[in-house]
Order: sequence, then C-alpha cells, then structure tokens
Amino acid sequence: MSIIAEYKALEAQIAEQQRRLESLKNDDKLKREIEFEGKLRSLLAEYGYSLRNIIMLLTPADSKSSFSPAQDVRRKRTLKRYKNPNTGEVIETKGGNHKALKIWKAEYGSEKVESWLQ
Repeated sequence: MSIIAEYKALEAQIAEQQRRLESLKNDDKLKREIEFEGKLRSLLAEYGYSLRNIIMLLTPADSKSSFSPAQDVRRKRTLKRYKNPNTGEVIETKGGNHKALKIWKAEYGSEKVESWLQ
C-alpha cells in the first residue's frame, strides 16, 4: 500500500470516528448514563464504599458468582523435572499423568523415580 493510500484510508477512518463521536454526544441515553455514573460515584464517595463493596453487599453469600474472592482460585501446579540417571533423559511435567513417567515407574519403581526429581 502506498503512503498516500494509507494516508487517505486513515483520514477516512478518522472522519468516520468523529461522526460517531458527534452522534454519541447528542445521544440522550449516553447523557443519562453519564449523569447516573456521576451521581453513583459521588454517593459511593460520600459513604466510603467502593464498587466491590456494593457487589459483595448485593450478591447473596450462598451463590457462586464471577466476583468471588481470589482465595477460591485453584493454585497452579508446579513444574517437576525428572532426570533418568541411566539414560540421561529428562521429563518435565506438571502432573503425574505423563506416559514416559508411568513407564519409568513401572520399570524402576515409584520410589526410585521420585528420587530422580530435581
């Protein structure tokens, strides 16, 4: 694409965005939402509450929601590295369901393979 064509395309995009912005500025729904947000934020500040406090207040304790505290999040599994001293082969896994690791455990025994953990 030539620079002139790119320039004209950008100008057209800017003009379209400006038309959309002007139509939104005159939209009554947007004006009402902005007014509501301003009043809500001033009310929250007056009482010393945050949006998170309001969500926790309005959400029933027995229901699971997307706004649940971070403590409910499952911790990530750690990466484990096993190095076979006989062959020098290395296996990296986050769980115990690795095909080659199962073969090693069947061949050498679970305790011996676990001692290879680095």
